[in-house]
Amino acid sequence: MEFCQKCGGLVIIREEKAVCAACGTKSQKKPKLEASEKIEKHEAVAVINEEENNTYPIVDMTCPECKNKKAYFWTTQTRASDESETKFYKCTKCRHTWRKYR
Repeated sequence: MEFCQKCGGLVIIREEKAVCAACGTKSQKKPKLEASEKIEKHEAVAVINEEENNTYPIVDMTCPECKNKKAYFWTTQTRASDESETKFYKCTKCRHTWRKYR
């Protein structure tokens, strides 16, 4: 990251030239681009079949479809970060999935 010598603003690359984002001053030196960390490529990803290896907790919750009394549950942040998370349920019998907002 480079900063402008004139105003201290952030220098960005525009049309292959270094330009201050705040005041628009163009830098005379050639822009330098380099990565700060190396990203490694993974060759294979394991996929676990949910039917064979379900690790979700089971709770007492009535399924709206089959009226079974047990369901798996998990939570996910589906809205803004300042709002509560959404809890998802999946029936252990008929596999129907539904959600419940807090």
